[in-house]
Amino acid sequence: MAWTVEQALQCTAIDRVVVSTDSATYAELARSLGAEAPFIRPAALATDEMATEPVLLHAIDELAKDGYEADAIVLLQVTSPFRRPDMIDAAIRQFEREQADSLLTVVETTPLMWRNLASPEALYDFENRPRRQDIPAEMRVFRENGSIFITKCELLRRTGNRLGGKITMYPVTGAEALDIDGLEDFQLAEFFLTMPD
Repeated sequence: MAWTVEQALQCTAIDRVVVSTDSATYAELARSLGAEAPFIRPAALATDEMATEPVLLHAIDELAKDGYEADAIVLLQVTSPFRRPDMIDAAIRQFEREQADSLLTVVETTPLMWRNLASPEALYDFENRPRRQDIPAEMRVFRENGSIFITKCELLRRTGNRLGGKITMYPVTGAEALDIDGLEDFQLAEFFLTMPD
């Protein structure tokens, strides 16, 4: 949380840094780091099964109670700790320049994909397999990495989804693409921390 709060506070295009948590301890930590924690998230919105969108809606509704209406919300998940100092600002500039309704960070991956272990099915023409360097732009594929999502609040309220309308992608690479979802990801994050700048 400390890294994410610090990154958000350094961002010149964000006017409020708000942490949503169900923990009074984490709320106090967020405040000590310079963020706001003006409400405690209800227990019903803090389960392992809870989607992110209801949490975002709760946050913007709580802020609206005090008269604050944001144009857009920038979601920075603490499980993606390796953001470059200028990355958030650059993503916001792209969001505004492209007049997008939503933005997500992505990492390029190979389009030479398969699915269904029980009955393998190629998602490309494996009989005419291209060399990776010859893959045309329209075949390039990207996966979400969860580092940054930007959503117009109107869209979020109308659709209940953080993505929609005109969507733009902000590509990231290397450590900044890491999303910590398990022990191996955590070990990889520790490895990145030991690498020299």
